[in-house]
Amino acid sequence: MFHETFPWQSAVLSISWQHLRLANSALEAPPIFAKHVSEQEQSNARAYGRDKSALDFVSSFFSQIFSTFTILYSVLPYLWSLSKDVLVAVGLTGEREILRSIVFVIISMCSTSLLAIPFSLYKNFVIEQRYGFNKLTIPMFISEKFKEILLTGIIAFPVVGGLLRVIQWGGDSFFYHVWIFMFCLQVTVILIFPTVLAPLFNSYTPLPEGDLKTRVAALAKRVEFPLKKVLVVDGSQRSSHSYAYFTGFFKDKRIVLYDTLLELLSHEEMVALLVHELGHWKMNHMYSKLFISQVQLFALFYTFSHLIVFFNKFIDSTAMYTAFGFPSSQPIIIGLVLFSFIYQPIDALTSFLVNRVSRTHEFQADAYAKKMGHAEELKNALIKLNIKNLGTLVPDPWYSAWHYSHPPLTERLEAIGKTE
Repeated sequence: MFHETFPWQSAVLSISWQHLRLANSALEAPPIFAKHVSEQEQSNARAYGRDKSALDFVSSFFSQIFSTFTILYSVLPYLWSLSKDVLVAVGLTGEREILRSIVFVIISMCSTSLLAIPFSLYKNFVIEQRYGFNKLTIPMFISEKFKEILLTGIIAFPVVGGLLRVIQWGGDSFFYHVWIFMFCLQVTVILIFPTVLAPLFNSYTPLPEGDLKTRVAALAKRVEFPLKKVLVVDGSQRSSHSYAYFTGFFKDKRIVLYDTLLELLSHEEMVALLVHELGHWKMNHMYSKLFISQVQLFALFYTFSHLIVFFNKFIDSTAMYTAFGFPSSQPIIIGLVLFSFIYQPIDALTSFLVNRVSRTHEFQADAYAKKMGHAEELKNALIKLNIKNLGTLVPDPWYSAWHYSHPPLTERLEAIGKTE
């Protein structure tokens, strides 16, 4: 039969390799930046972009080689066997598929995190250091990696356990129940992120009293933004990159400013940047993104559930599982892992569409700031941020169209209508 002779490994590998790509960061800056960006800054921006692209390429290539090795050399069966050994070592015998799957996921994620450390070290202590961005020390780096791995293990336990239990319980319509479970989980993370998760990695302090805080409060009142707190995050402890954002649901809204941003922008420019951010709130972009993410999740699990039927009961396909080293068992978690390889082309397409929506949101927020009378200040703020962060002034159009969640600076300036 078809499912007994189909070359599962070759098919998954051919799909998996399609996502490898590299950016071109060598295009010349347009004349519009001549009076704002020096030749040296343009050269640094191009060099920084090339260095990041090269590292991304090497990292992606290594990840692809590792995925290929995992499939061809039975790494998944080994990790599945190891997860059982871990349970037996703590006195838990029997099948215990859900507990074993949790251990399997934790081991897999920790292994992936450890393998990524050399690339992270090179990024922070070579590339970021070379261009003056890195503020991390080796002890800080180790501490953060330890917290990331520990947090991964803590979160994996209820997420993986709940997901598999819902799949087992949901029957043929499990995709609907899994989607509800994941929606509740996502909302929970959004709610606890500002007060529980974010403080694990950064310190947040109230914005000191003064002109800027008065301006921010007046802005929030003007646009009826339910501002609860304005916080400053110690981003300079790790990097000299600068950002600003707002977070929170309903009446619990917080504006977060990087301390590096306070040193870079004037108060007028800072307010203009915040008007842009509040434009996202005014036009409900946060809820739009939440809705889109739910559509993605629903499509993901809907597709998975229907592939089970289409591919001759995918999870129960003995021939397919045997091809990947599971001749006598068909764990659900392994089916999900294999499905993640097959789903990559669809995921790439949906990511492209999500980026398109995100770029539209950015244009809309810029237009809102212009409507509120902050066009010139926003333009100056965006240029300063781009120069400070060594952003690519003119990215490769194909690469940026596919990968960027924000429009290139030139497009944003033209849309604001202040380019010369």
